[in-house]
This record gives sequence, structure tokens and C-alpha cells, in this order.
Amino acid sequence: MRPSDYDDGTDAAGAADAGPAASVTAPRLGPVEWLRFAWRQLTSMRTALLLLLLLAIAAIPGSLVPQRSSDPNGVVQYFADNPDLAPVLDSFQMFDVYTSVWFSAIYLLLFVSLIGCIVPRTKHHFQALRARPPKTPARLERLPAHTERPLAETETPDAAIERAAADLKRAGYRVERYDARGAASVSAERGYLRETGNLVFHAALVGVLVTVGIGGGFGFSGQRVIVEGQSFVNTLAAYDSFNPGRFFDDTTLTPYRLTLDELEAVYETENRDALGQPIDFTARVTITGDGGADARQVKVNEPLYEYGTDVYLLGNGYAPTITVRDADGDVVFTDAVPFLPQDANLTSIGVVKVPDGLDEQLGMVGFFYPTQTTLPSGAFTSSYPDLVFPVLTLNVFQGDLGIDGGTPRSVYQLDTSGMEQLTGGQTGVDSIELMPGESAELPNGLGTVEFEDASPDAAGDDFSQSVPRFASFDVHHDPSQGWVLVFAVLILGGLLLSLFVPRRRMWVKAVQRADGSTVLEYAGLARGDDPGLERAVEEFADAHGGPHPRNPENPST
Repeated sequence: MRPSDYDDGTDAAGAADAGPAASVTAPRLGPVEWLRFAWRQLTSMRTALLLLLLLAIAAIPGSLVPQRSSDPNGVVQYFADNPDLAPVLDSFQMFDVYTSVWFSAIYLLLFVSLIGCIVPRTKHHFQALRARPPKTPARLERLPAHTERPLAETETPDAAIERAAADLKRAGYRVERYDARGAASVSAERGYLRETGNLVFHAALVGVLVTVGIGGGFGFSGQRVIVEGQSFVNTLAAYDSFNPGRFFDDTTLTPYRLTLDELEAVYETENRDALGQPIDFTARVTITGDGGADARQVKVNEPLYEYGTDVYLLGNGYAPTITVRDADGDVVFTDAVPFLPQDANLTSIGVVKVPDGLDEQLGMVGFFYPTQTTLPSGAFTSSYPDLVFPVLTLNVFQGDLGIDGGTPRSVYQLDTSGMEQLTGGQTGVDSIELMPGESAELPNGLGTVEFEDASPDAAGDDFSQSVPRFASFDVHHDPSQGWVLVFAVLILGGLLLSLFVPRRRMWVKAVQRADGSTVLEYAGLARGDDPGLERAVEEFADAHGGPHPRNPENPST
């Protein structure tokens, strides 16, 4: 049954011969061909989606371990808690995920892949927009959506087609008139906004990648702890920690002063099952700059935007005011020392360092309990986060603080390796316990330490204002925020267009039957899934050619 000139490379017995088919070999690919093949694979939509998935997976470690860019103290603590695992993770740049070589490689490959997808598709899309709608198929009944209507006796085929073209044009179709073999027809198509939205989506995604990169390069993020009544000036030296972008210049910092007037905390007091749970934190601040002084407020999820920076409220706690005097009664140290919360009831730990003024350097590790209570084991803890019965305990150390050698030391940690413990622990001397307004003698006649009361005129049992609070602020500057918002809106708009705008083609043709009658054929074709195509064709046919004639013997057909 094969044609006489058919040759599949076998003889009559079915064995392979040395005919032309046997000599066909694949061409050898040279360097240019391999590069072209690699480029096509990289710029395919499948590769772009795979890289986007890999980018999301690669970002996961950044949420599992602390990052040097956002939490340098957390990285130091992670090394202290995991001395064996931390160096291994650091060798894979797990503490610098978003600037690591492997994350940047995925980021750049995705960037190139998206551009390689967008450029040729954009060119093809513009060509399609300028092209004429396709010619009318010869047999419309083969299309998935098809119906017929008889031509009205009072109307000619040309007039019916012209009217159909006008109706389709009003419906948003691009139309083109075709006449072949005496059959007048009109071809129409619409839905190019679908591809336009798709291109806008991908182009805006590239825009987000570019603007995020620019914002990360020229922006910065800095952290500062401020005690009530104290101020912070937006200069590089004033930050507790500072993370600049690669291209950041500190001369671009806009000078302003931020003063923490009050930190208001609201806790649950009525529901006993949630007693002490925080309800709201409000930092009332005064910001002073070129525009004068303005009273503002910062909440946990409501940052303050001023002078090109976003100020976020990260955390808060208590900062007991501690004063140390020498044996002669002269003040050698006084400051409101931030104590870091350790639990939900704000049991807090802090460090006091007295480098000068005494015969030897002095260090104290303190625990602060806003509402002190005693556990069955005899240890102290806090049972409520607000100031009801505040108690401060101090363990005193004497010796070398380790700060004279020029090595940076955390203000929240005390290196006791070169110091002698004088109270608490195995010394046999009780830790110093103080309430607001009380003072105690330091061991060995070193002097005294006082826990100052910030509200000495309050009633004896009212400690609500006796200890100032501190707030931890994150000051963030990103010059690309506005553009990121614009591109995010474009991404959403492009996605909606690509999902909800159908791509359709519609044809109307006047056909003369063998019996001399003329009918109007209506047909439609969709690119992709379009469950509303048949209904759209029927509705247009009903509006243009009238309702479908019913079978008198069976009215339902």
C-alpha cells in the first residue's frame, strides 16, 4: 500500500540497506550553535519559571538564620550558641543570603531570562497588532463554535456582512472584509490586551528586580535604641548598628533629630486567660528638622515617614537609671541603661560598665523584674510586664572590662574572663537588690550604687512612672520605594489582563445553498480555554441575524 517512490531505508525483506535514509546524520554543533542553543534554553518561559521558583527556595535560609544585614547581633549570638554549626553555615554564606554568590547568580540569570523572553515576544506582538485579521476559513462548520441564521429577505448578503463588520467593530474587534468565490465574509479578532497584559506583567517584574537592586545599592538600614527623654540625630556616628548599600554615601543623610517623648504600652487586664498580653505600643516622638518640630507617633505596624526615611518601631523595654558613686560620694557613672527583655513579662537583663573613676574597672550584670515574684525554687521572675513591684538585682564584677585594647565590645554583654565576681554565684555574698529610689553599698568599700526613681514625687506604692522605657527603632531609606509601588501595580494589572481578557476570533460569512437560499454562518475560535466562546457566538448571531429558528415538530431544538 506504500507509494512506489517511498523509501524507509529497508529492502523488500525488511533488512536495512545502504539507501539514502541510512546516510542521514545529525549536523555537528559548533561553538556558535551551542551558544545559540544555550541562549534559547535560558530565555524560554519554562526556564524563567524554574529560576523564579529557585529564587523563592533560595530565600528560605534568610528567614531561618539571622542575617548580618538586618540582625548583626543575632549573628554574633548564633555563633556563640552554635560554635560548631555556625562556621559551616558561614562558609556557604548563609548569614549573607541575599548578597551571596549563589543567590546573586539565580537573581541575574532570572533577570537575563526574563529580558530574553520579553524582547522577542514584544516584537512579535507588535507585528501581530499591525497584521490583518486572518482570512475566513472555507468550512466554518468545523470550528468549535458555529451556528447559522437565514438571511432576511429584505437584506442583501453584502449589506448583512457590512452590518456584521460594523457590529463587531463596535464590540471591540479588529475587522477585515474578505470576498472569495462569491461568498462575502468578515473576519474579526480581539483580545490582544491579553498578550499586552502578559508582557506588562513580565516587564514590570524585571522593573521590580532592577529597582530593588538600585534601592539596595543606594539605601541603608540603621538601628538605634532611644530612652524616654533622649534624642537621636540622623548621622552615621549616632546609630547603634548601620548597614549601608554598596553605593551609599553618608553625605546624603538628611540631618534631623528624633526625640522619644513617651512610650505608651497597653496590656490586657480584664481577660484572665490573656492577662498581661500586649495590646498596643505607641512611641510618641518629636521630630525636628528644616521644617521645624513636629509631634508624631510611631506604632508597630505604622511607621513614620519623614525626611526620606521610614522609622519603624521594633521593640521596647525598660531602662533603669543607675548611678554609681565612689567611696567619697562623687558620681562616677549615671545613665539610663536599656535592659533587654527575656520573656513576655519583660524579665530583662542588662549590663553596667564603669571604666573610670574607681581604683579598678567595675562591671555589673543586672536583672530587672517589672513585677517581681518568687518561684518555688527561690529564683526571681516577673509575673506582669507593667510596673507594679519593680525590683533590680545586680551581680558585681571587678577587674579588666576588656575595652582598653581597642577591641569592639557589645554594650549588652560583659566579658568576665578577666574579672573577679564580688556578689552572687559562689561568692557567698548576696546579690544587690534594689527598688526605685533605693541605694546599696558596693563590696570592698568601692562606693554605692543607686536605682534612681524617675518619679520621686509619686505615691509610695505607685511605680507606674518610676522606670523609663526605651524603644528600638529601625531607620530605613530606600530611594526606589515609589518605583517598586508603580511596578507592583503594573504587575497586578498585567496579571488581571492576562487572566480575564479572552483572545477570540469571529467570522461571519454569507453562503448560498444549492437550493438558492442564502444563510449567514457565524463561527468563533479561541486561543486557549474560553468557556464563554459558544455563548458569545450565539449571542452575536441572535443580535445580528435574529433568534435561531425553532423546529416546529420539536420546539426545544
